[in-house]
Parts: sequence; structure tokens; C-alpha cells
Amino acid sequence: MGTTAAEPATEPDVDRLRTAMVARLKEQGFLCSPEIEAAFLAVPRERFAPEADPVEAYRHNEVVVTRRGADGRATSSISAPWLQAEMLAHAALRPAERVLEVGSGGYNAALIAEIAGPQGTVTTVDIDPFVTERARRFLTETGYGDVHVVLADAADLPDALGPFDAIIVTVGVWDVAPAWIDRLVPGGRLVVPLRFGGITRSITFVKDDRGLLLGHHPTVCGFVAAQGGCAHSEQEVALAGGQVTLRNDDGPHLDAGLLERALRAPRTELWSGITAENGEPFDTLYLWLMTADPGAAGIIWQDLQCDVSLVDLALKWFNPALITSDGFAYLTVRRTEPDPATGAPGWEFGVHGHGPSGDELTHRFIDHIHHWNTERRRSREPSFTLYPAGMEVERPTVGRVYPKAASQLVMLWEP
Repeated sequence: MGTTAAEPATEPDVDRLRTAMVARLKEQGFLCSPEIEAAFLAVPRERFAPEADPVEAYRHNEVVVTRRGADGRATSSISAPWLQAEMLAHAALRPAERVLEVGSGGYNAALIAEIAGPQGTVTTVDIDPFVTERARRFLTETGYGDVHVVLADAADLPDALGPFDAIIVTVGVWDVAPAWIDRLVPGGRLVVPLRFGGITRSITFVKDDRGLLLGHHPTVCGFVAAQGGCAHSEQEVALAGGQVTLRNDDGPHLDAGLLERALRAPRTELWSGITAENGEPFDTLYLWLMTADPGAAGIIWQDLQCDVSLVDLALKWFNPALITSDGFAYLTVRRTEPDPATGAPGWEFGVHGHGPSGDELTHRFIDHIHHWNTERRRSREPSFTLYPAGMEVERPTVGRVYPKAASQLVMLWEP
């Protein structure tokens, strides 16, 4: 008889699920080393997520929420396997290394322990005693009791911790804590989901001899927000009872009343004539929007469980937008005729605008799309470097400087 949702999966079932998950990760190109593949095959993910059905726990793109706050938002989770595999690959872990994980849960620390091996040391730190107790228990039960689980605010690490060859942060942060940079050896890697311009990107920074962090592999992702000293208040406004949300970290104060009226008003619609093939990425469009229009560039998303007719977004999440105090314009798409050679349909980029400033924002957005298409679409992505907050930084000719509390993130486009 097959396993039902109400019954625990048998060992052969979870073994099969684990093997299938690894096969899917390989098929999608997320497993790029035999060491990481072996770790995913060895660690029983379901043991760290008892509240989830094993089938769900082993989906390669599923996040398992393990704790929620009073407002219903997730405060702790086990990341999707694809993202864990990618971050582990970018961390370039080697046997016998000293690794710190910021944000516990247990499963990712066990993966790290498999890769670091018996000669390595793995420390995982979290601010929530519920999370650390749970992680310690699950790690011990699954044979990874040597992982050092620490209850602490990661913004102020205990003096006894470090130095580290690699630090992997598994919570979303707006800034990089100085303690992480100080404990990282020269040549060490910091993989951190860093928020700038309203979106979180996992960036792998390598520390050079000057103490600067040179960024690689920016990947758009979503993480539970950090708490304690790493927490950051963001400028968000929810419209239509939470059905549509706008975020603009760098612009003027957002007036919820004016923006609510803008959403309900007739909209401006313009189409660019710029197209993309089905499945073609266009992440650099938003990076260019943040460069060309820093005061207004933000994001919009909608609650897919509600009335999705209010807006017509190009993306379900992290959809690019230009936002002012009384209006906004956002990226949309529509299907084009199938390609004669492949028969596959494409997409045309357009913009919808709302509110008194919506028409002007729409035309600005269309201009940005055309400039991106001709000047930046096929060029290399911008580079990222993290400097200490007090260091004098030359403003890039084409790019942006994001000033933060303890650091400065410089985004630089090639000329």
C-alpha cells in the first residue's frame, strides 16, 4: 500500500525521494561537484523538516517554513534545495575548512559538514532559541553532533568564534556585519543574500588583502529577514487590503492613500516593441533601472490568492517598477507571434502606469527599456564590490553606490 499524507514515509520512500531530488538538481544544472552531490544524497532532509510531507520536503524548488511570527510571516525556514546547492557551489568549500553558517535550521549545516569532512569545523548561529534547540537536536539525531550550534546575535559574534575560511548567510540582510568581514581570512568567501534596490541577491564575496570584498555570482532569491542587529526596516506599502504591494527603499515616502487611489484609477498602457524569447532571462533590465532611475526604481508584487486582475505583472515576484509618492509604473508582457523557426511564442515588454505621475513614469520606463536593449542587454552584468562604510569610494561612471550602515556596495557597469 502506498504512503498517504497522514502516514510517515518509509525509509525506502525517502531514499527514493532523495535520489529523485538529486537527479532533478543535476538535470537543472545546480549540482556541479561530486562532493555537493554526495552531501545531498547523504543528509536526510525530511528529518530536519518533520512538519512537512516528505514529498514536499524533497521538491527541488520548495521552501519549508519551520516557524512563523505573530503576523504570520516566516521567521525561520529550510531553503529550497536548488538555492542551497547553488550557494554551496559558490562558497567553493573544501575539506578541513572552517565554516560559519548565519541562520540555523540544521539541514544546511549538515550539508556543509559533509563537504568539510571530519577535519573541518562547522559552526551555525541563530538568534532564536527555538531554532538553535531544534537544530542541535536534529543534528545530533542524524549523526552531525559535531556541528557547533550557537545561540547569539550574528551581528555581534562571540569573540571565541573564528577565524573562518567561508561564511554562508542563510537569512536576508540589508548590510554585512563588520564581525563577518573581520573573522573572514584573506581569500575567504562570504555568500550572503544582500538586499539592495528592494530585491535580495545572493552574492559571493571574496576577501582580498586590502579587506575589500569582491562580488561574484549575483542570484535573485528570497530569504527570511534577519532579526536583531542585522534587521532592517523597509519602505513597503500594501494596497487593496494586501493584494498588491510596492517597495521602494531609496525613493520618497510612499503615501498609501494616494497610491491606493492610483491603483483604482484608469491606467496608461504602452508597448516597447522590444521582445524576448520564451524563457530568456532579463534580470539586467532591473539592474539597469536601478542605475538609470535610482530615486524611483522599486518592485511590485501581488498576492496570487486574491484578485490578480488589479495589475498585470511580467513576473509573479520582484517585478520591476518605478514608484513615486502618488503613482507607479510597472513592467508587463504580452505574447508575440510564434517564431517561424521554432514555433515557440515570445514576449513583448510593455509598461502599465497608474496615478497622476503614472503617464510620465510609463514613458520614462519605456525609454529605459530601449536604452537597456541597445546598450546593456548583451553586455556583461555589472560587478559588485563591498567597501567599509568609512572608506572614500570613487563614484562609478556608470553604476551606483549603495551606502549602508557598515558598508558601501558599489555596482559598476563596464563602459
